[in-house]
Amino acid sequence: MRCIEFDQSVPVSVLSREEYRRQQASGETDEALRKFDNVKFEALMLVNESADSIAVQNRNRGSGVLGFYSPRNDEIVVIAESAEDLRIDELTLAHELMHAWQDARYDLAGSPFDAKLRDQVNARNGLVEGDASYTEALYEQQCGEGWECLDAKRGGGGGELANIGVYLMKFQPYSDGPAFVRMVRQVGGWDAVNEMYANPPASTEQVIHPLRYETDPPTNVSLNDTATDGWSRVRATDRPGYGRLGEAAVMMTFVYPYYHSQGEAQIVPPEEWFDYNESGELSDFDPLNYESDYSAGWDGDRLHVYENPSGEFGYVWRLAWDSPQNAEQFVEGYRNVLYYWGAEKLGPNVWRIPDGGFADAFYVSVDGRNVTIVNAPTVEQLSEVRPDVGPIATTDATNETDAGDETTTEDESVSIEVETNATTTTADG
Repeated sequence: MRCIEFDQSVPVSVLSREEYRRQQASGETDEALRKFDNVKFEALMLVNESADSIAVQNRNRGSGVLGFYSPRNDEIVVIAESAEDLRIDELTLAHELMHAWQDARYDLAGSPFDAKLRDQVNARNGLVEGDASYTEALYEQQCGEGWECLDAKRGGGGGELANIGVYLMKFQPYSDGPAFVRMVRQVGGWDAVNEMYANPPASTEQVIHPLRYETDPPTNVSLNDTATDGWSRVRATDRPGYGRLGEAAVMMTFVYPYYHSQGEAQIVPPEEWFDYNESGELSDFDPLNYESDYSAGWDGDRLHVYENPSGEFGYVWRLAWDSPQNAEQFVEGYRNVLYYWGAEKLGPNVWRIPDGGFADAFYVSVDGRNVTIVNAPTVEQLSEVRPDVGPIATTDATNETDAGDETTTEDESVSIEVETNATTTTADG
């Protein structure tokens, strides 16, 4: 399909899903990384304070991954559903062989693929997974047009996901990536696709909106530390010390309530979220639309996580947008999310979720094209995490207009994983 050859054989092993789950559960995580990761997913309103985000991600992988290629070990591992039936799925193997070729030619473990921020990981995978998934789709098409394939239609994953919001955030490269790569190939052929490996997408925005590739780099958002009363930055070892979550992750903040409420909450209407083919079925090739009025126009973001001596956490999340209108649209959607999780408005720019896993205080300000979100366990602590929030008067302010007063200008494994199951849609800093 790609008109390429391998210089040497690629080791392939088959692992039962039960053993793969055990391996995922047995890994150790730096405590500072665990703290940062927990708050990051809490900021996205995906994993609440009662759950451990690392464990959630490990359980997702244990249920959803069909196979992976490890650049570190130069090996393909295909996951079989049971130890009694250790057979290789042909389409998964085709996908992972593409990763083996990518690594041999472009070094997926090195620069520019050594991403450590959430947005960078998804952006990189928009090319890496997009190319492999697009090639796999072309391969599968041949299986239906004359080739005799071992197992042209693969099954689903190995059980229920721990958190579909986290899964779908990481699934974005598998949905948008193939369409992104196909467009580049249609314009410039496979040579144009190969040339992108020297300059992968810089943000998920560039994969969601392919015309912005190379033309709209993300803004480097500035954010200083002003926390008082013993609050200090949480910094994981060998990580940037901050998060950049990106447009795809922001989108999931607005989509997750749909799944959490079993379809009742529609902050982003399902007809805008799901992509259907000509026969009216969910598209196999690009099943999900990671673009909405609330998330489009993202231009950059930066998340700082803080901890106080009592072991409580807060954060400051600053987002830059292409225009003041985009910033206001984001805040409109964000308010809807706060209200979904039970928030009460206490005063200008101030909300509190009184109970539940996301129970905290929130300060949301808008200044031009910039939005700053401050989070703390209580309203009184907001000004400790961010003193320029100022004294907060809690009043019955449900009809008040918000006014802003702020200004602005994570290592994921390099093993490439194929996650399932787009057709049923059950899918750091």
